[in-house]
Amino acid sequence: MCSRADIVAMVAAAWLALASIPASSQMPSDDEVAAALERVKADPDLGTQKTIKTLEWRESNEPRKRRNTRWPEWLSWMGDLLSWLGSTTRVLVWVVLIALGAWLVTFVVRIFLNNRSGLTGARFVAPTHVQDMDIRPESLPPDIGAAARALWDAGEQRAALALLYRGLLSRLAHVHEVPIKDSSTEGDCLALAARKLDASRVDYATQLVRTWQRAIYGGLTIDAATVHALCAGFSPHLDLTASRIAAGESLAAGAAA
Repeated sequence: MCSRADIVAMVAAAWLALASIPASSQMPSDDEVAAALERVKADPDLGTQKTIKTLEWRESNEPRKRRNTRWPEWLSWMGDLLSWLGSTTRVLVWVVLIALGAWLVTFVVRIFLNNRSGLTGARFVAPTHVQDMDIRPESLPPDIGAAARALWDAGEQRAALALLYRGLLSRLAHVHEVPIKDSSTEGDCLALAARKLDASRVDYATQLVRTWQRAIYGGLTIDAATVHALCAGFSPHLDLTASRIAAGESLAAGAAA
């Protein structure tokens, strides 16, 4: 390619060549002009073509090749991962916010449903047996205290204490609606009774349970005065009015039928 300077030089040389034409003729002919141009082109300083290389930025759609580095392949992979995470930070933030919002809504709904079920829950259904002991009201004598004393005085100490303990569990579940279960232990029954009964009833139930445990589990001898006191205090501490007891027994009989 010819630069601007080369073109100017060629034009100047052409004018010089024309100037060398004799002055006899005022206007050169076409042949003379052509001959002058040929002489200019034949000049080694003016007629050659020059190629100039320059650098310029060019967009390319070809993928860039990974440069060879000394880093391990897994470090390069981690760099690509971090780059991807950086480009998707906004999306991740929105995903986390949506997940937290869904969890919060679920948590609030569960609390609301639990509270509602607690307020409108079904009535407590007393078990029929606790630790293999039949505590149904119809399986017990009407006057448990008197029946237990009769057994004790007849020499049936274990049967008398078992009757008192069964009667205690039956009254707690069927009369006072203490939410004992069929797997409840003595400690569980006393802890549940403390939430429902007054102090005097809780004290009586605790004394009866401790006496039962000392005799049955500990093999200790219980004096007759203690058992007589428990038999005499059974009805005043655990029974309610006659009408309430009768209503409870009739409900239990209807459920059993």
